[in-house]
Amino acid sequence: MNRTAAVRPYRPADREALADICVRTADGGGDSTHLYPDPGLMPALFAEPYAHLEPELALVLDDGSGRAVGYILGTADTRSFVEAFRAIWLPRVRDRFPEPEGEPGTPAEEMTALLHRPERMIVPELAGHPAHLHIDLLPPWQRKGHGRELMRAFLGVLRLRGVPAVHLSMLTGNVQARAFYDRLGFQVIDVPDPGPLTYLGRSTEGVEPTGWAGSGGRARERARAAGTEGRAT
Repeated sequence: MNRTAAVRPYRPADREALADICVRTADGGGDSTHLYPDPGLMPALFAEPYAHLEPELALVLDDGSGRAVGYILGTADTRSFVEAFRAIWLPRVRDRFPEPEGEPGTPAEEMTALLHRPERMIVPELAGHPAHLHIDLLPPWQRKGHGRELMRAFLGVLRLRGVPAVHLSMLTGNVQARAFYDRLGFQVIDVPDPGPLTYLGRSTEGVEPTGWAGSGGRARERARAAGTEGRAT
C-alpha cells in the first residue's frame, strides 16, 4: 500500500486480475464467491466482454507493482455493444454457461439467464446516455480517491470520442455506491419498472482528461484509432 497507485490502460495480462476484482465485489460490493459455483460467471457477464470487445475503454488502477486492483470498463455505444455481445462474446462462453431451462431458481441461474439476454441493456429511456460503465475496486483501495480518478479518466476518454453522456445501473440498496455517484454528478434517470436497480446518468460535457489520458496527445491518438478501427474481435 506504500506504492504509488495510478490509472493506466488495460493490458491483456490484466485479465485474471479483472476477473478476481469482479468476483470479490459482485455481491453488492462484497465477495460473491459463495453465490456462484463457477467463479467465471460474473466476470463473463460484467467484466471480460468489455475488455474483449472495447479494450480502448478499459482502464485499471495499478497498485504500483503492475497489478490491477480496480477497473472501470464500458462501452461508448450500448446498442452496438449489445450486437457485438451476442455475435462475438456469447458464442465464446455459452458452452461453459448454458442458458437455464425454465424459471431461474438460484442466483447463478439468474445471472446466467442475464448473460443470454444482452438485449436487456437496451432501455429506451437511456437513449440519451448511449455509453455505459462498470466500476469496481478491491476493498483496500476504496475511499481513497481512486474511484474518482478512474471515473474522471473514463469520462475524459468518452469526451474525446464525442460521446455526450453515460449511464450506469446499480442496486438501489447500495447506499455507499449511490453517495459516490452523487458526488460525481450522476443523476437518476427514470425508467419504468426498474426492479431492484436504480439508473443514473451524467453528461461528459466539461470533463477534462487527466493523468495518462491527457498527456502528450496519446489519448486523442488512441481515441481516433478506436473510432476508425472499431472494436477488437
